[in-house]
Amino acid sequence: MIIKDLKKELESSENPVAKSLHHGSGYKVLMMGFKKGMILKDHKAHIESKLTVLEGAVIYIEKSRVVKLMKYDEVEIPIEITHSVEASEDSLCILTQGETNANSI
Repeated sequence: MIIKDLKKELESSENPVAKSLHHGSGYKVLMMGFKKGMILKDHKAHIESKLTVLEGAVIYIEKSRVVKLMKYDEVEIPIEITHSVEASEDSLCILTQGETNANSI
């Protein structure tokens, strides 16, 4: 029960919590939990990534772009661009990472 475990761990955490939901050759899916005010500090994505909010609200921040994301909103995260994420509410997000293939579906 990855999501339940994440939420339980988040109760006593001072930092965002991330857990692998699913992974395979060339892709991974992470669940990320935040309490209001938590910040995932500046970092870079090294592969194609998309952040989707399932519960709550977060702010995705790059040097030249700020995107407020509410429940079910999503943002594409550019490769090798420094960014951070701040929770404006208690939040649960899903981060998908991997190469996309437009012909795969």
